[in-house]
Amino acid sequence: MSTDGDRAQRGIQSIEVGGQLLRALVHHGRPMALKDLAREAEMSPAKAHPYMVSFGRLGLIEQDRTSGHYLLGPLALQLGLISLQQANPVHVATPLITELAQQIGQTVAIAVWGDRGATIVRIAESPAPLHVNMRHGTVFSLTNTASGRLFGAYLDSAVVKRLLEEERQRERKGIAEPPQRGMPPVQPLPGWKDFEAQLHEVRARGLSRSEGEILPGVSAMSAPAFDHTGAIVLALTAIGPAAIFDTRWDGEIALALKACADQVSERLGAIASRP
Repeated sequence: MSTDGDRAQRGIQSIEVGGQLLRALVHHGRPMALKDLAREAEMSPAKAHPYMVSFGRLGLIEQDRTSGHYLLGPLALQLGLISLQQANPVHVATPLITELAQQIGQTVAIAVWGDRGATIVRIAESPAPLHVNMRHGTVFSLTNTASGRLFGAYLDSAVVKRLLEEERQRERKGIAEPPQRGMPPVQPLPGWKDFEAQLHEVRARGLSRSEGEILPGVSAMSAPAFDHTGAIVLALTAIGPAAIFDTRWDGEIALALKACADQVSERLGAIASRP
């Protein structure tokens, strides 16, 4: 005898089967012939065709009259636009970072770009205690933190260059914010050419890291999430004691961060993650 839980979870198999055809269209991002769609969905063209007829009547797909290829229809486009309007990057990422923190055993923060730079808006604590002055509203340095350099790598270069120059002017006038108690001395700001080289490496890696810059003996790595326009919307940053923090570019933390950030990007409509 089936339980209420079983009945609540019961779906319609034919819809799930037909949905594989829509998945194939989305995955390839271009018009496709029926035989190619059917192959991607692991079914015969004869079985796939009735699904495409029904999807066409609903407006989920349409067929090019010249080539006969199928593409997403007006209803699919409307659904996509509404979904993008409703998607909030922080809301999407928040439930994921708790699981990520448990997985890698490190504290994970969500940072967004604010008026003063990369700013923490959510934190998932590590399973083990870590005494680092990281709280909601903390602003990361543009040049001396993993999160700051990550945003610097993906924001418009003219904006980043201007922000770097503003920091330089504050430094010259002696009004730069002093390091907080227990923090390492503030490092001299790099010139634009040197900083640009650092940002190029971040883009090439698709990740940013910091070793001992935030606090002696503390390391961090940061991965970007993008929206449907390809713009960076937030950074997922892991931070922990250097003795147990794997900063390898292909290490467990790097791979987990990247996978989580890619998941956020996908949910926000990004076509594909950047390299």
